[in-house]
Amino acid sequence: MQGGPENATTTDERHSSRVTFEVNGSSREVTLDNRTTLLDALREHLDLTGAKKGCDHGQCGSCTVLLDGRRVKSCLVFAVTLDGRSVVSVEGLAGPDELSPLQAAFIAHDAFQCGYCTPGQLCSARGMLDEVARGWPSAVTDDLSAPTELTDAEIRERMAGNLCRCAAYPHIVAAVRETAASS
Repeated sequence: MQGGPENATTTDERHSSRVTFEVNGSSREVTLDNRTTLLDALREHLDLTGAKKGCDHGQCGSCTVLLDGRRVKSCLVFAVTLDGRSVVSVEGLAGPDELSPLQAAFIAHDAFQCGYCTPGQLCSARGMLDEVARGWPSAVTDDLSAPTELTDAEIRERMAGNLCRCAAYPHIVAAVRETAASS
């Protein structure tokens, strides 16, 4: 007969993997169920609760983190795919004693409202600003041969994958615009 307590360890071992990846600059090694998402690995196994569980379908963006420097919805990424890769969550955006310029701009422009979406908004904005710096166009980029002008429309398009329940979008756009102007 299968299944009893005597088979529990064997079953768990068959369905789990040891994964080593960098999180916010530190190497982390964890053994996880193969079905564990990056979001759950961060929150439940590494005690990094900044990324929020919103929709669990990749639609709201509250779980956005940076994976190898690119924005991802962490609820859609299996943690077993992370071996040797680098993750930056909202906890890793700033140094230990001060806010990043982007975080400071969010505060100055009241772009955080209730705060639930803020970690995802911040990670997405950081990734988006890096994409602009690399010259990546968006769907609304007018001239593909010229450097991207970070207009409000450009910011809104690039941040469209992150929802805000409080509708703080004008404040988020202003914070991102200010950060881009000072970089």
